[in-house]
Amino acid sequence: MHDKVGKLIRRRLSGNTRKKDDPTRAGVMISGWGNYGKTASVCSAGAVFEDQWLKLHSCLNPGALPGTRDLHAPVVYVSTPVTATPKSLCASILGFFRAPIRKAATLPELVRQVADSLHDHGVKALILDDISRLRMHRADDQDVLDLMRAFMSLDVTLILTGVNIPGIGLLREATWNKKTRQWEMPPLESTRIHGLEITQTEHRFELIELDCFRYITPKQIGAFVDHLAGIERHLRLLNAKDGMLTGGAMPEYLMRRTGGVVGLLGRLLEDGAHEAMESGKELIDESLLDEIVLRRDGPERPPDEPVIAADSADAKKAQRKRTKRSRNTVFDDHGPQAEAGA
Repeated sequence: MHDKVGKLIRRRLSGNTRKKDDPTRAGVMISGWGNYGKTASVCSAGAVFEDQWLKLHSCLNPGALPGTRDLHAPVVYVSTPVTATPKSLCASILGFFRAPIRKAATLPELVRQVADSLHDHGVKALILDDISRLRMHRADDQDVLDLMRAFMSLDVTLILTGVNIPGIGLLREATWNKKTRQWEMPPLESTRIHGLEITQTEHRFELIELDCFRYITPKQIGAFVDHLAGIERHLRLLNAKDGMLTGGAMPEYLMRRTGGVVGLLGRLLEDGAHEAMESGKELIDESLLDEIVLRRDGPERPPDEPVIAADSADAKKAQRKRTKRSRNTVFDDHGPQAEAGA
């Protein structure tokens, strides 16, 4: 998944940075569930591009004004504000450059300041994380989406990341076609979001969906084991040995514990390495990882279930008495007996 994202971003940035007369630069959307490594993959690909771009231009901005050549930032990373508005998005981007913002600045002034900052710093890629915070039923969020599309005309490649992007309305309710392995957009049923402008979003962006590791086919197993081997090479435990994470039943154990989610896998092994050092064991194995609790780990019994000793006959009898239902006597006919007693 990491290589897939990196390849797409490199291809898109490579093409966009060579264009001269195209008024709009195509963008990229990275979608996936939590802890799937979206942000890490995008930032890693952005860092590789920035290093290559700076090396190509000797760490100088070829289009900068005199006195500003050292203010070169080819890649900008910004998190989408909570309950975003066009002004708050502009403020977040300007905050990356630590640019002063007037409290009384109007939206056109802020947009102009953002455009000037992107140009003066030689920005080629603008990464907007947590784009799934936008909800298309809010007018402000619709305006934010319009503003993002406007940024695409500033010689900047827009890279958006978020959870379940196809399902939040940015691209309408897209469906995944298993045969073509592509997201398909159904016919537009409503034009309530600024007319037909929502179609511009799906036409300007290429969507890629991140998934978790699988452990079914030999290719999937090999990819997961290769990932574990990479982690194993970077562990510096005194008693570490070859195959500590890749040998025996350890790959199956790690897959069972984390479900193949890369974020949970990293957290489990990070906590395991810390525990191995704290205990002096200096080795990661299943018995050590069994002591590490992940958020996905469920309780052995329901929280409200009482704990009953196995050898306690009285406790078992009391439990059966509590669970036994008494007979409902609401509809019993006591009429003749009542009359005789009267």
